[in-house]
Amino acid sequence: MLHTNSPSCVYLRCRCVALLDVVPRTPASAPRCRLGLLLNANWYQEPLRRLWLFVLILPVVLPGCFSPQKMVTEKASSLFQEVAISAGRQSDVALVRSGTPAYLMLIDGMIRSYPENPELLLAGAKAYSSYASVLEEDEQDRAVYLYERGKQYAVKSLSLNPLFTDAMGKPLDVFQRSLEQTRKADVPTLFWVGSVWGSWIASSDSAEAMADLPWVEALIGRVLQLDPSYYYGSAHLFEAILLSARPEQFGGNLQKANEHFKKAMTYGQGKFLMTDVYYAQYYAKQTLNRDLFVSTLKHVLETPADVEPDLTLANTLAQRKAKRLLGQINEFF
Repeated sequence: MLHTNSPSCVYLRCRCVALLDVVPRTPASAPRCRLGLLLNANWYQEPLRRLWLFVLILPVVLPGCFSPQKMVTEKASSLFQEVAISAGRQSDVALVRSGTPAYLMLIDGMIRSYPENPELLLAGAKAYSSYASVLEEDEQDRAVYLYERGKQYAVKSLSLNPLFTDAMGKPLDVFQRSLEQTRKADVPTLFWVGSVWGSWIASSDSAEAMADLPWVEALIGRVLQLDPSYYYGSAHLFEAILLSARPEQFGGNLQKANEHFKKAMTYGQGKFLMTDVYYAQYYAKQTLNRDLFVSTLKHVLETPADVEPDLTLANTLAQRKAKRLLGQINEFF
């Protein structure tokens, strides 16, 4: 079974906050507090100011000038992406952790207004999964709930794709036939749906969640076929962890796992440090190679977290995990 820090959890680590609390915390002023929080968090201040302005003017635009649905798709989704990028460039995990709830509330509100918009649904899925991955070490129960919320958005987003409209909730072979019709342009959707869905499975101990794993494997497997380099070779990382974590009688294979880890490292070019952390945690640990375990994690700690600016937050989390694993070395070897 996947651990809670599965590859699917890693892709999305994000969010935020700092604010002068000048409004009394009464029920009447609570919305203003939240809005102030939303608009004053430095790391995503400008994208959210523009997004909030967009939300305010949308209802008063003259009907017939353009499609509000189209505007939401083209504008709101791109602004949410800007927020996610800004968060990913942060190294202050506490700042990210404390500011994200306001961001999630805004996404939820947009989705309630446009529940059939796949781009907004996928943005919401990624945001919830990202926030859960930041919380999971300290608030496991809450993280599981957030992962499930993200999964619900992700699955609904995929169900709105014409290729999958009649495949969701059907037997795996029906789902796979739909996957066979996808092309390289579909890779981002397939990857992120699989990532968020996999995060929920990894965080849950339920049989219901584990029963969904073949669908996630099918999604990530298709990404491997269409574009194995996507997101620093993370589809290879997913396969590597599965092959490492599973017993041989259930398909585990350490040699193949090592091959996938190496391919992920090649595509990552040393920029995505969580690949190295998982290589130590799963492969080095499983092969009882203490020297490899130590050297790999030390390399992670010696590499600047901003070696790839957009991955600063993910790499900061990777370094924190590396320190914890090194502190447990005598339990593993």
